[in-house]
Formats: sequence, structure tokens, C-alpha cells
Amino acid sequence: MSMKNNVVILGATGSIGLSTIDVIERNKDEYTIFALAAGTNVAKMTSLCVTHHPQYAVMHCERAAKQLKDALKHTSVKVLSGTQAMCDVAAHNNVNTVMSAIVGAAGLLPTLAAVEAGKKVLLANKESLVMSGQLFMDKVARHGATLLPIDSEHNAIYQCLPQAFQRNTDLGIHHQGISKILLTGSGGPFLTRDLATLPSVTVSEAVAHPNWSMGQKISVDSATMMNKGLEFIEAKWLFNCTAEDIEVVIHPQSMIHSMVQYKDGSVIAQMGQPDMRTPIAYGLAYPERIDAGVQPLDFSSIANFTFTKPDFERYPNLALAMDACKSGQAATTTINAANEIAVAAFLAQQIGFCDIYRVNAEVLAKSTLTSLNSVQEIMAQDAQARLLAKQCISELR
Repeated sequence: MSMKNNVVILGATGSIGLSTIDVIERNKDEYTIFALAAGTNVAKMTSLCVTHHPQYAVMHCERAAKQLKDALKHTSVKVLSGTQAMCDVAAHNNVNTVMSAIVGAAGLLPTLAAVEAGKKVLLANKESLVMSGQLFMDKVARHGATLLPIDSEHNAIYQCLPQAFQRNTDLGIHHQGISKILLTGSGGPFLTRDLATLPSVTVSEAVAHPNWSMGQKISVDSATMMNKGLEFIEAKWLFNCTAEDIEVVIHPQSMIHSMVQYKDGSVIAQMGQPDMRTPIAYGLAYPERIDAGVQPLDFSSIANFTFTKPDFERYPNLALAMDACKSGQAATTTINAANEIAVAAFLAQQIGFCDIYRVNAEVLAKSTLTSLNSVQEIMAQDAQARLLAKQCISELR
């Protein structure tokens, strides 16, 4: 097996990680799993290692790594732990492709390590760009890394762009005849729910996404549409444009994953089943195409497509994120950190659904926003926002 298709999966036990493994299994002749990294799910990681025989398995903490090591003692898998080990496998000489699918700020440093090693990075961790957009994109350019967006929306936009622009976003969208990037969102489970009842939303209602199967954090973000806000910020960096160049469109069916509007009136859309294996396969094989195990759309059985503008009274988090995007890096780093703490508090039933917005808005209002020029400054801003969020939550309780 040549090294050219050795893959590291950061976030192996999550839904994106498992989908990536599924696509690799369907295309075994071309791809090998070199390393798997995960948080604390030892049982899942054990079964993945026994089935797929990676050279390395990395757990977030030492305790989980020790349990995994015991479980794998009769195999040749080398078990490591901690962020540095994740960075090391992501930057390993024998690795060509890194799937970055660790949810949240925890994914930033290993993803940057892959970028700095000039790897092909499949980015499913939107927080990396929300937290460190300019710094991240500068590193991609400086180290000659290839960045392919895996979020279904950004992947769709990428597929609708001219090839010259895919390869060099420095060209700027307006020189490519592009007038707008249209970011679609389903509106989540509460698109038509009576606004007056939103404060009483339960955790199980919030995590029940109508179209996609996702982890709890992302499901709640979809319900508040903070997810779309984070994607809005991510799109600004990925496609080298301004907040004014991006428009959010509510499309409840989730069949059109996003669109690009051109100066001549053309709109190019990317469509498909709501299945993450399609963007994953696109990223793995780019610029080729491989089997993703996904059935194409059957147009004769699709009842209708509908589109509406987002209602910011229903989705104040979306408006907050869009404003943060216009404000700059410190604001987007802050809102991402605050939101991680707020959503965790909601999932733990410490605060109500509408309090997520209250916490995010209050933390943004109370934060000192200065320009962030290093990973250290970004991490400090992130830590400050988390502290403020915890204070806000304790006052709400």
C-alpha cells in the first residue's frame, strides 16, 4: 500500500468518523486507516481497532487510553493519549489525509498540526475556522495544505464553484462571476413551533432533528440555528468573502445542500440525500469520485422544495453569529466558546432552551474584544468566554 492513501480520523467514534470509516471500507483498495483518535468512548474504539487494525489509536485522556490498551493488548495497535499525541499522528510522515471531525474547540490543535504538516485536511470541525479563521487560512496557504470542507453545506458550495477558484480562493468570488453564496438550513425541529412555547422546549425535543442524524451538541445547535451561524462564519473564511456575500435560506427538506448564485442569473445547486457519506467521499477522492454507498435522489418521489427567509425572532442565535462574523475574530471565538458551555448546560438541564441565547449574548456583551494574532491569544479568548458563560449560567439558575 503506498502512503498516498493513509488516513487519520480525528473523532473516529462520532457520526462523521463512523461514516468516514464506512466510505473507506467501500474503497479498501485505495484507502487505509492509519490512525484513529477519539474522546472517551473506549468500547466503540476497541471494536473499531479490532475490526480495522490502525497502527495508532489515540484517546483524549490517559484513563481512557489505559482501558483501551488493556482491551487491545493482543493486537499490534499502539495506544496513545492526549492532544499532543493527536497532533503527532495528524502530522505523521506516512499520512496523507486527515479527517478532522472532533466536535468543538478540542479539534483545533490537531487540525492545525495537520495543516502545518501540509496534509490534505478534510474539515468537518467548523469550530477550527470559527475560532481561528484568518490564522487557520494563512497557515493552509503557507504550508501548502489542501483544505476540503466536509460540512454538507460548505461541501455543496465548494462543488458549485469554478475549479480555478476551488484551487485558489485568493482570486476572490467577484472576479469569478459569483454574486452570492446561498447557505441553506433546514430550520431544525422548531421551524413552525409557536414562539411562545420555545422556553419550555425539552432536551429530547431539541435533539430530534428532522433530517440528519447527528450528535447532541450539533442537534441543539441546529434547533437554535447557531449551527447555521457557525457555518456562516466558516463560509466567510473558506470562500474568502464578506458577511454581505452570504445569504441564509431556510429549506426544510434538506435536499439542496447549498447554492452559488452567479452574476448572469445562474444559480448552481448541489443536491443529494441528507447523508454525510457523500461529502466525505468527495473529500477523500477529490478531484475524482468514488462510491459513497449513497442512493441518488429519486426526483419522481420528491413532493416539493420550499424556501423561506430565516426569522430572527425565532432564531436570535443566528443573528448573533452573523453580527459576530461582521465584528471579527475575537467575537466569533467568544460566541463559539460561550455556546459550547451554554449548550452543555442545557443538555444537563441546568438552563432552559431560550437561555442558550441569553448566555451567548451576555458573554459577547461582557467580553473584551481585541485582535487575536496567535493560537495562544485565541485559546485565552476562548477560556475567558467559557468562564463568563459559567458565571452567567450560575446567575440564571
